[in-house]
Amino acid sequence: MNQPEVSNRTKRMAVAAFFFIAGLCFASWASRIPDIKTKFQFNDAELGALLLALPVGSMLCLPFSGWLVNKFVSRRIVTIAAASYPCILVLIGFAGSVWQLAPAALLFGFLGNLCNISVNTQAVGVESLYGRSIMASFHGIWSFAGFAGGAIGSVMVSESIAPQWHFVVICSCSLVMVFLFRRFILRKDASHPNQPFFARPDGMLLKLGMIAFSCMVCEGSMFDWSGVYFQKVVEAPVALTTLGYTAFMATMAGGRFVGDKIVTRFGKQKVLQASGMVIAAGLLTAVVFPTIIAATAGFLLVGFGVSSVIPLVYSAAGKSKTLSPGAALTAVSSIGFLGFLLGPPIIGFIAQASSLRWSLTLIAALGFCTTVLASVIDFRDDRA
Repeated sequence: MNQPEVSNRTKRMAVAAFFFIAGLCFASWASRIPDIKTKFQFNDAELGALLLALPVGSMLCLPFSGWLVNKFVSRRIVTIAAASYPCILVLIGFAGSVWQLAPAALLFGFLGNLCNISVNTQAVGVESLYGRSIMASFHGIWSFAGFAGGAIGSVMVSESIAPQWHFVVICSCSLVMVFLFRRFILRKDASHPNQPFFARPDGMLLKLGMIAFSCMVCEGSMFDWSGVYFQKVVEAPVALTTLGYTAFMATMAGGRFVGDKIVTRFGKQKVLQASGMVIAAGLLTAVVFPTIIAATAGFLLVGFGVSSVIPLVYSAAGKSKTLSPGAALTAVSSIGFLGFLLGPPIIGFIAQASSLRWSLTLIAALGFCTTVLASVIDFRDDRA
């Protein structure tokens, strides 16, 4: 059956729906982690071991995701991944033992990465139809879905609804969205029929990967250490310890919805250069002036600084002339994901050896590497 003749706007909305599904499922899982900890009576170390299953699953998927997307096209893979992802969420909710929970969490991480690569491949294709930058808005939808998932989770917790029934609701809504929108996503990707299973990234992709690494070190650090920084260094009241994290998330989400217009006006290279400077300025503000107002302002800057980096890097990688979009995105995201994993422990080690403020100073330097690396990349079709 032929794909219905639909407008580019409809295709864009359909791909955005899949970004929303991915963000909603992940946020729903995150919102019930405390309940899962209580259910299985995990201590902190045991919970940490469980949470490690997600990034391990993601890493296990990395060698396969680009090959699968190129072999079977992103339309098929994103449909399968987006339908399976919320179903595994239900399995996590109904797990009755650690031996059921751990494999489900591992598979949740695996499918999350497969969904990420395939949906971003779709986004690259839609962006090429528009002929201008729209990638940041897709990632903004993911962030918005994260807020929505967190809000729904809070309501479920306040109403004492068990995680498994919360996840059933999320799964049902997600499957309906997959059914409604799968017909309108792109049918074909850029053709690379001889793409090998393991493809070596070229110099351009390596540089993009290093930008992703630098940015995701900062993101991971904000996710895991912003609350601790406000608690131990800023010495904020208990009710305000999450203020820095909230500020970071708010400007990261907001920045993604305005990022495309900024890129269209100034170009990828200038936006990436400015992003690195804003990240560094924000972190250094929080380090030099560890007060509630200054640190919050600093974290607001960090959120805005990181907001457009990953969307722009993915957009540029998807236009690779040497690898298929799926393989190129896999190569870049693999390098970037290492930063997301390594950033939080690096902060912990340095904080233990010296102080948390010195840790954030190092992260500020890594953030500035975005500016340096963006300066040595030749972005063709810079405003596209």
